[in-house]
Amino acid sequence: MTSKEIRQAFLDFFESKGHKIVPSAPIVNPSDPDLKFTNSGMNQFKDFFLGNRTPDSRRVADTQKCLRVSGKHNDLEEVGIDSYHHTMFEMLGNWSFGDYFKKEAIDWAWELLTDVYKLPKDRLYVSVFEGDKEAGLEADKEAVEYWKEHIAEDRILYFDKKDNFWEMGETGPCGPCSEIHVDLRSDEERAKVDGATLVNMDDPMVVEIWNLVFMQFNRMADKSLVELPEKHIDTGMGFERLCMALQGKSSNYDTDVFTPYFRFLEKESGKSYTGSYDLSAKSDIAMRVITDHARAVTFAIADGLIPSNKDEGYVIRRILRRAVRYYYSFLDVKEPLLYKLIPLLGEGFKDVFPEIRQQEEHIKKLVLAEEKQFLRTLSSGLKRFDKLDVQNQQVSGVDAFTLKDTYGFPIDLTELIASERGLTVDRKGYDVELKKQRDRASADAQKSVGDWHEFMDLDGVEFIGYQSLYSDDSRLVKFRTIEVKGKNQYQIVLDKTPFYAESGGQIGDTGLLWFDDEKIAVINTVKENDLIIHQVNRLPENTNANVRAEVNISKRAAISKNHTAAHLLHSALHRVIGAHALQRGQEVGVDKVRFDFSHPEKLTPEELAEIENMVNAKIRENIPLEENIISLKDAEESGATMLFGEKYGDEVRMITFDKDYSRELCGGTHVQRTGEIGYFKIMGESSIAAGIRRIEGITAERATSYMDRQLDTLNQVRDLFKNPKDLVDVITKLQDENKGLKKEMEKLLAAQASGLKEGLKSKFKEINGVNVLTSRLSLNDSNTIKTLGYDLEKEVGDALIVFGAVVKEKPQLMIIVSKSLVEGKGLHAGNMIRELAKEIKGGGGGQPFFATAGGKDANGIDKALAMVESHLN
Repeated sequence: MTSKEIRQAFLDFFESKGHKIVPSAPIVNPSDPDLKFTNSGMNQFKDFFLGNRTPDSRRVADTQKCLRVSGKHNDLEEVGIDSYHHTMFEMLGNWSFGDYFKKEAIDWAWELLTDVYKLPKDRLYVSVFEGDKEAGLEADKEAVEYWKEHIAEDRILYFDKKDNFWEMGETGPCGPCSEIHVDLRSDEERAKVDGATLVNMDDPMVVEIWNLVFMQFNRMADKSLVELPEKHIDTGMGFERLCMALQGKSSNYDTDVFTPYFRFLEKESGKSYTGSYDLSAKSDIAMRVITDHARAVTFAIADGLIPSNKDEGYVIRRILRRAVRYYYSFLDVKEPLLYKLIPLLGEGFKDVFPEIRQQEEHIKKLVLAEEKQFLRTLSSGLKRFDKLDVQNQQVSGVDAFTLKDTYGFPIDLTELIASERGLTVDRKGYDVELKKQRDRASADAQKSVGDWHEFMDLDGVEFIGYQSLYSDDSRLVKFRTIEVKGKNQYQIVLDKTPFYAESGGQIGDTGLLWFDDEKIAVINTVKENDLIIHQVNRLPENTNANVRAEVNISKRAAISKNHTAAHLLHSALHRVIGAHALQRGQEVGVDKVRFDFSHPEKLTPEELAEIENMVNAKIRENIPLEENIISLKDAEESGATMLFGEKYGDEVRMITFDKDYSRELCGGTHVQRTGEIGYFKIMGESSIAAGIRRIEGITAERATSYMDRQLDTLNQVRDLFKNPKDLVDVITKLQDENKGLKKEMEKLLAAQASGLKEGLKSKFKEINGVNVLTSRLSLNDSNTIKTLGYDLEKEVGDALIVFGAVVKEKPQLMIIVSKSLVEGKGLHAGNMIRELAKEIKGGGGGQPFFATAGGKDANGIDKALAMVESHLN
């Protein structure tokens, strides 16, 4: 079977068992505060397990795109080295939410593997939970009895909590699990060693292919276990590993999931892929790394992520740069390569994940720009490496960390280059610097979360904030304590709330909660999966009181105006610069709206003016809001704008302002008519990444206040120029006059320096073969001093020139060293100036042949000049 047939057979099988086939959630996971990326199939169903939401169907199945590159599940450094680790992978899964349990899960797993996929039964083993006395948990005898209906008892193996008790995290749903393992060794090897002895022993040919989790408990913050009100099934089967088993391969990478990309890399690099896992087979490792990482980066960008220097964006940038390093170092490819794989990925996944092909050009542009940038970094990093002050044949830990932290130069690349030059790297020192950085970050992000204290059962929070900003009959459902940087805050959940929770780029509401007569301020409203959480600084005295919830009206109004303006802006962009200008992010707040979109170049002033005018025209039309809850299929057919990377349900909320102008799927808040916005003003347009532009704008009172201030400033300028008819012409003439005066001043300074030059030439002193000149100058221009110094060095040769001067009321030092002295005598202007700068209470640096320093104490200039000769003795 091909990989496509294997995937489809799984989905078809569970559809025949009454499961609803649902689409994959995005690989980026913004709705869960505990998880940056989707790393397993169950992530999107977390709220169903927690009881926060009721599923539309109690049986579902899917193939989920996953990424494991951070936290406990971090496979990054293993990728390419062995036959089975990946960053991006697919997880096939079937779930039951309070419907079937162990028997059906076991029966159907066995039926699919042996009857549909035709895996030999004598190659399969199953594991079950052996129990845990300390935790008060018994062995899973129930699962054993069901397995005995399909497999010999000697193939049912008991393992401890580490292998056969699954937990979502430190807290949350959990339970015993049963894993299915397959022995892929040859018959000869199987005859020598019983496969049962190799289960869970990290043998690459005796591997787990399916994990059936029987979710029975909820792990509390105090580590106790509480029975869940309903029992659930959560299964996960690694797609790539399943393909290996069914296609008779000894490595995931030998399947048709990966081999097309290896063939492409062979053509691009001129090197052959041999399938070797020897650590010396660098080109084979590189091709596995490149292919895996190209998949991860492509899927993340397709789901809306942009490589950057913070948070999830930095993770993706790190993966991309690791791939670049491997093709640069081991395939000897010095030009961008990853972006060329994206059309192949789009073709390979078009039937299951069409978002790649739909965004192919956008993804290619981003990846190409990142590759070009890092290739320059690699080149410059090598130059910086050459300039390191290496002592005792060892690169210091501080230097290695600086190369990584400041210049993006990976530690393993630093070690590789060092070894090629017969050097070592102080890895312990590097680790110390890295730990300091992590400790700083950890201190900044310290947060602990307590258990929920529940007062009533909840079948989803009722959000009434589209219709009303007020509720007088809410009840407290539950609360918990969170500790952030040593301070307690509290999170409150109500059964009904008008408070909008931060999501979709729109900030959360603030306001008040009244518990009878007790007033508590809501400082923010956030969403955890689908749970609306009100953040407060204290708890009510009476938790059973009736709750009156009041949203801050003025703030909500300002936010809604900005959000509607973002929709009008999005549509204007499509009409002015093209339909490719898709939303790539937004921030809708009280004071402004920030809108990111796809576009390859800077917008012209004319385009910005046209966009702004179009938005304001729609505001003046006072278009009414149309809000519809419709099926996703109907929304697609209506032509509504949909965002890549969003997870839509079967029913969606469609926001329309004139069906021929703006129609988007959106969960945010909006004005009732566009006229409420008043006015929209673009405050800036900039680039935030390759192919991604950003527009920032303001609306309503803030926009009119800004325009009033601008007009006031303009009137003041007109008054200064006696209200001329053509103010621009007057200012242009003044600028031209100023340029002419500057040129005259530069001529005077050059003449002054020229007059000084002959006198200074006579002041050179020869010391140990070095022509030394130290002088305090009366020139007040750094460029003139620099030009004078270089002219003298050129005419005299073998020169060390040190000037001191007060420039714009601040002391400065400048050192120029002839190249012959840098190479022949080891003089270094940058090192020298750091010592001299102490005398003027300042600091500086530079290159071996030129350096400058600034300071605070002009009285130290003469002393600094007097110290120069000591550096030659």
